[in-house]
Amino acid sequence: MSVDSGAEGLSASFDEDLTLALIERYGLSQEQVALIREKMSERGLAFIDAASYLKFITADEATAAPEQAHRRTPQDGIIQNALRRLSIGQVATVPPSIYVKASKHLLMAYNPDHPHCERLRALRTELLLVLGAKSRNAEVIALLSPSPGEGRSQLAAELAIAFAQLGRRTLLVEADMRRPRQHLNFGVANAAGLSQSLLLGVTPQLLKVEGLPELSLLTSGPVPPNPLELLSNGRFDRLLSDWRRAFDILILDTPAVTNFADGLAIASFAKQVLLLSRVNATGHKEMKDTLRRLATTNARILGAVINKF
Repeated sequence: MSVDSGAEGLSASFDEDLTLALIERYGLSQEQVALIREKMSERGLAFIDAASYLKFITADEATAAPEQAHRRTPQDGIIQNALRRLSIGQVATVPPSIYVKASKHLLMAYNPDHPHCERLRALRTELLLVLGAKSRNAEVIALLSPSPGEGRSQLAAELAIAFAQLGRRTLLVEADMRRPRQHLNFGVANAAGLSQSLLLGVTPQLLKVEGLPELSLLTSGPVPPNPLELLSNGRFDRLLSDWRRAFDILILDTPAVTNFADGLAIASFAKQVLLLSRVNATGHKEMKDTLRRLATTNARILGAVINKF
């Protein structure tokens, strides 16, 4: 994704670095940060002032914050390391992005010569042929299967890695807010993610994957009591529209179709589906029912994968 240069880019970098430093300094939770950003937008406040307004920090802590923390936009261009300085003698070390690492069982990231990886590359090629010429907006692929334990999350992760290795800007979204697995595939806590973004209407934090510069990850976040309602409130569709403009490929992991209707809702937004079944596990009746229900979404079926493990 391209980043604007010049004063505007420096201003955004300033705001983000300083905000992350303040989060670290005052030990703010992800939920508090989401509420702070909402209040910033609502009242036009700086981050520190919104935190004080919501009483997440004390008045004394707000007063003691550096002067630039109370500004909406920095007035002067200063190199990034200097911007991270919170007070005399104290510097917060804040990474520009949050990086995660693919787990060893994701062979595409570590053992490209393995026969399993060759099959994944063949699947990637077939999907590209079906999708046709590269469009200006991202191609969205929702992975669906009838039942749990059919390898959906594993395939979603490795397929996302395969597209990223091809140089395609790829976003892997854990849209299974029932039994999420992607945070385990990339060794990260599931403390924040899609569920909070849909609940609070805030921009989600995308994670970068170490060694795969073209791959980003969005975890599901804490399991909410009403995943289907969150997917249907309009915010998920708006997020997809934003991501279509920012990426080349979107891979959406989903819950089992026979257990929940979430996958069908996601398919109706994605418009394109890759079906998955497992040898000696997926029943004919379950797959037939999945196909019948999927027809109501008008989503295009790109193909089907039969998992053997």
